[in-house]
Amino acid sequence: MDFGLNNKTALVHGAGGGLGGAIALALAAEGATVVVCDLNEELLQKTCKAIEAAGGQAIGKQWDLGRVDQFQQWHADVVKAAGPVDILCNNTGGPPPSLLRNVDLAVWDKHFREMVLSVIGMTDLVLPHMLETGWGRVITSASSGVIAPIANLGLSNSLRSALVGWSKTLAREVGPKGVTSNVLVPGRIATGRIVALDEAKAARENRSVESVREESVGTIPVKRYGKPSEYGAAAAFLASRQASYITGSVVRVDGGLIASV
Repeated sequence: MDFGLNNKTALVHGAGGGLGGAIALALAAEGATVVVCDLNEELLQKTCKAIEAAGGQAIGKQWDLGRVDQFQQWHADVVKAAGPVDILCNNTGGPPPSLLRNVDLAVWDKHFREMVLSVIGMTDLVLPHMLETGWGRVITSASSGVIAPIANLGLSNSLRSALVGWSKTLAREVGPKGVTSNVLVPGRIATGRIVALDEAKAARENRSVESVREESVGTIPVKRYGKPSEYGAAAAFLASRQASYITGSVVRVDGGLIASV
């Protein structure tokens, strides 16, 4: 199946990490030129090299999602280097595990800027081109916590849930112009973030990491953690021309983990 992404430009945030990197690789494999963004220069270059080794086109850009005041200049740099953005993949890092009680307001402010304002700000910058050409994709990675809140991830549950409402509202506003807006919800995908969460839970409960992992896998109908490439494939499909009638949706890539309908 040809996804129709040749000559498209994709901007992927957090592309040095597991989920963002997988999305970048999947889009590049479908012919898109991918602008790989991450705070970590070493990791983003690793993703760029992997894309290029597979025959794709990648441009690396280092930036801090918390520096929303710099987004206008960074967006201009992207357009100069790769052309206007046709596909925006909003993928932000997650905050540290915590309860909601007594979280310092400065911590809320920091992660709100990195996880919410960054998404809104960059989307606003790329939308004019999408609306003018009558084609565009906005794909936002969230967490299963937006459907079934996860214990000890209060910051993530709250901030990512805000993006679900934003994405759904945006879909209605830009749909008539050929632009879609969707949320991807990962379950337990085998990334560094999941390893860190498993290790944190093991430390809290004085257990082995392996026992935590086995318990987690036992709750997943397919009985394994997902592969980053499986998540990337879902993002690539949402970016495709075949997915033009999918918008305002929350798409689960969770192996059946989330118990609700």
